[in-house]
Amino acid sequence: MRVLHAGKFYAPVHGGIETVLAALCEDTAARWDVRVVVANEGRQTVRERRQGVDVVRVGTLARALSVSLSPGLPRELWREPADCVVLHEPNPLVGTLLAIHRPAGRLIVWHHSDIVRPAWANPTYGRLRRALYRRADCVIVASPPMAERSAAVQACRRVEVIPYGVAAEPVGNAQLDPASEVGRALARLPEPRVLSVGRLVYYKGLEVLLEALTRTGGGCAIVGEGPLESALRRRIGTLGLGDRVALLGRCTDDEVRGLYQSCDVFVLPSTARTEAFGLVQVEAMMNGLPVISTDLPTGVPWVNEHVVTGLVVPPGDATALAAALRRLLEDPPLRAKLGDAARARALERFTRPRMVDRFVHVVESVVGADG
Repeated sequence: MRVLHAGKFYAPVHGGIETVLAALCEDTAARWDVRVVVANEGRQTVRERRQGVDVVRVGTLARALSVSLSPGLPRELWREPADCVVLHEPNPLVGTLLAIHRPAGRLIVWHHSDIVRPAWANPTYGRLRRALYRRADCVIVASPPMAERSAAVQACRRVEVIPYGVAAEPVGNAQLDPASEVGRALARLPEPRVLSVGRLVYYKGLEVLLEALTRTGGGCAIVGEGPLESALRRRIGTLGLGDRVALLGRCTDDEVRGLYQSCDVFVLPSTARTEAFGLVQVEAMMNGLPVISTDLPTGVPWVNEHVVTGLVVPPGDATALAAALRRLLEDPPLRAKLGDAARARALERFTRPRMVDRFVHVVESVVGADG
């Protein structure tokens, strides 16, 4: 069976959707003929084979409001027939192209998140997107709240819930090198330590986290890159947090795993429903960390259950976030109890093999409907 995935970017580009897309492709490459078409960060079109997957990165001339302008996309999407196209949304340019013509008998849309910004996106592309979803054979979401609350998903003929999954590695399997730059930066932070991982963008709520840290003890390590880095550095200085907060930038996968093992609490302080699931909180849970996340109308609080695997606070509320931080930082037995429950929930619901197996079932049932 020939399966074409249409996404924004592909590994080794970092991001939650990119992580999920690579897992789906790599773990089905022995079963199907898998091809991926995404945008390249450079101007050249690059073709490669990674882990048994044919990857086409289409050259990008420019970017406008996070949309890659890649003139070669129509040719690459339409050049070869496929039994099934899997569109990873949001992806306005590719979604528009597949609305015009799809090179397959079957279309599956994996709805990763709603479109929140810019304000004109829903009245324009959103209308085309809803029409595309109604035509799709199946729409996949990663959590029940997304199936229930997303307007884009409501009118679909078939909706399947497939939670994201990550590798189930033994706790303590990764050790951070104390002599490395990241290891030295972490060692300078006071204990207990909070960890946050994600792009430095508006909806991640890192300004709220910094404000909350002025009312707690301990240190905080923040992993990620993005347009808010300079503003966050200034804010750290203004709040007098320079000796307690470290912006670590981009870290390797091994370094991130080591940080999960070296910190005490994970925080996902996101403030907008652009944060649809929070794959990083699953990674933290798999490593036995209790999570503090926010009560967004998405899958985020479904993943992290309040007072079971961590704590859930209102988005944008620095006072409530500070109280939750103090509660966990000052109570090691509670941290251990919630961390154990977090790992148990991750092992039960959010493993990579479970995600891939359910995806295989959905795809083969959709394509098999032809027969």
